[in-house]
Amino acid sequence: MATTDTGVVTGKDGSPPTGEPQDSQDLAGLEAGLDALDSVQTGRTPLRETLIRKVLPPITAIALVLVVWQLLVWAGIVPDYKLPSPSAVWDEVTDAWRQGTLLDYIWTSVSRGLLGFLMALAIGTPLGLLVARVRFVRAAIGPILSGLQSLPSVAWVPPAVLWLGLDNSMMYAVILLGAVPSIANGLVAGIDQIPPLFLRAGRTLGATGLRESWHIVMPGALPGYLAGLKQGWAFSWRSLMAAEIIASSPDLGVGLGQLLENGRNNASMSQVFLAIFLILLVGIAIDLLIFSPLERRVLRGRGLLVTR
Repeated sequence: MATTDTGVVTGKDGSPPTGEPQDSQDLAGLEAGLDALDSVQTGRTPLRETLIRKVLPPITAIALVLVVWQLLVWAGIVPDYKLPSPSAVWDEVTDAWRQGTLLDYIWTSVSRGLLGFLMALAIGTPLGLLVARVRFVRAAIGPILSGLQSLPSVAWVPPAVLWLGLDNSMMYAVILLGAVPSIANGLVAGIDQIPPLFLRAGRTLGATGLRESWHIVMPGALPGYLAGLKQGWAFSWRSLMAAEIIASSPDLGVGLGQLLENGRNNASMSQVFLAIFLILLVGIAIDLLIFSPLERRVLRGRGLLVTR
């Protein structure tokens, strides 16, 4: 017989002695499992492994797309004026870079998109809290938010132009109408998934009103809220592109959406493809640089992300 550090009596081989209650065996197994979880190594992943697992797959996918694209051009299945070659699109990139307009196109749209998203965040967060916590407000506004979320953002461009004119305020109005419902609904969904026990425990400890919202509700709703933020950014970006494509004015400058429309007007498919790739690139970059690190941090803090 031997006694472990936890006080559990075991046999010589470390197993429970004959006649030991089943509950003690289960407890010993549970403790062993918890010890195993505590001993998981969470050290930094080697650079080579990171490159192989995270960098190589997307590069391979891009290379495959370029190869298939070039093969289609060589095969002549689609005329050149409908499907330009990768080299023709690259020539558009280099020409825009030499003229000093490439970064201007990107910055014009990105600055509008990020500022509009921050405004939507400032409006959608308290609105979501209000809808989730006040029954009357939820009954009155909840269905409207869901309807607005399903409404295509492009539908807001004509009335926004008539109401506000061709200026940046029209762009921001379209972004807000597209993004605020997604952010608010994401927060509402996250709050609805908080276990009631957490709320009762918080109130028992004195967390009421704003303290409850800050220390209990917002941390508990963080996964759903973060999903709403990601969707809100996607709606912001799509709304902005729709507004830039439809509404054009010298005062607005040339963003990526206007670049896409200019390519259509000029019957330049290489310019159209350039605009599409830049729009896609910005969307991917924002997700990788902002939302993916936030999501990993939240999941890791809740023990839901294990380094393998």
